[in-house]
Amino acid sequence: MGKVLGIICEYNPFHNGHLYHLNQAKKATGSNYVVAIMSGNFTQRGNTSIIDKWSRTEAALKCGIDLVIELPVLYATSSAENFAEGSIRILNSLKVVDYLGFGSECSDINLLTDIADVLYKEPKAYKTFLSKELNKGLSFPKARENALISYLNNEKYANILSSPNNILGIEYIKALKKYKSNIIPVCVTRFESGYNDLNYSGNIASATAIRNIIKNANFDIARRLLPSDSYSILMDNIKQGHIIPDLSVFERQIIYNLRKMDTSEIAKLPDVTEGLEFSIKKVANSCNTIHEFLTLIKSKRYTATRLQRILLYSLLGITKKDMLISKKVNPYVRVLGLNNRGKFIISEIAKANPKLQIITSVKRFVNKSNNKTLNLMLDKDIFATNVYTIGYDFNSCNNLDFTKKIVTIEQTEK
Repeated sequence: MGKVLGIICEYNPFHNGHLYHLNQAKKATGSNYVVAIMSGNFTQRGNTSIIDKWSRTEAALKCGIDLVIELPVLYATSSAENFAEGSIRILNSLKVVDYLGFGSECSDINLLTDIADVLYKEPKAYKTFLSKELNKGLSFPKARENALISYLNNEKYANILSSPNNILGIEYIKALKKYKSNIIPVCVTRFESGYNDLNYSGNIASATAIRNIIKNANFDIARRLLPSDSYSILMDNIKQGHIIPDLSVFERQIIYNLRKMDTSEIAKLPDVTEGLEFSIKKVANSCNTIHEFLTLIKSKRYTATRLQRILLYSLLGITKKDMLISKKVNPYVRVLGLNNRGKFIISEIAKANPKLQIITSVKRFVNKSNNKTLNLMLDKDIFATNVYTIGYDFNSCNNLDFTKKIVTIEQTEK
């Protein structure tokens, strides 16, 4: 069937940098087909998608992706390690993917692999370094960075570990090792703009910068930074009142939830450790905004991203038990959209792995499935969508996972 490229993404929104990465990855691997594992309505850094998952699916298909599969919310909103592992488990289960293409600040796959090897094997000396760094009161990401540099004993790894896309790439490679996958990782060097860079030049900017531009209603600038199809879809959503700029849209509900919860309930939220629940409860009782919450509680031990994910878990009712369940089950394949080439990929996936749970209709799956664990995971996705649409300015609607059809694009060449 030719070569299949896998991409793990949020496309929040799909911009010119994504298009560059997609084209470069296809060129580097000689792939004929592209499968994207894409986050739903909430993202890995504890935030919202600026437009819904079906709109971003449509943009991805019109810009060159053939098949879009949803990354369940329990993976999509998790730490980099769990985000990567859930994504790789899905890609690997398809049994047709040849390559994983990801963007990174580092162009040397060997350096990323060296680090992934240490994290996968966790040699005793590395674990000793890590314990020492954690005992200094550092956040886990910073402690791990310092421990790896000490263990590898080479400063060339220092800059690699301070870049978020490098870290995700390392986690992808580690997960590929863990599952003994035959998928070959290929990194594409990010072009011009860093992950969190708020600056922009020419027609390339980070998704963070673009979301900021959209929030400030600088649509002429946004038009320059997005492919025309992606821009049109974005503007249609804005006209419909279907845009969620960030998590602050839900801040009153989040603060209310935390005030309502007791410390034992807060302690059950993922990423809450070492008595953090007491600080969260105290701060939630004395603030009214997410910004104020993060300002009061952020420390070198607890990063803003980790804290924001905790806020998101409180909104979506996600617990540590839910996360543990997600690690034990083989995830389903929820199809969000495809083109003609995607239909062919799906038929090949069904042949390669006949036992794989492929969901093309949520209603049909829920009515027929007796797998309680998969149903629990899917319930979380459904609930997340229902929460998301509450944030619409107008024209809100419920149970879209049951009523929305798969996005189908007949166009197959881009």
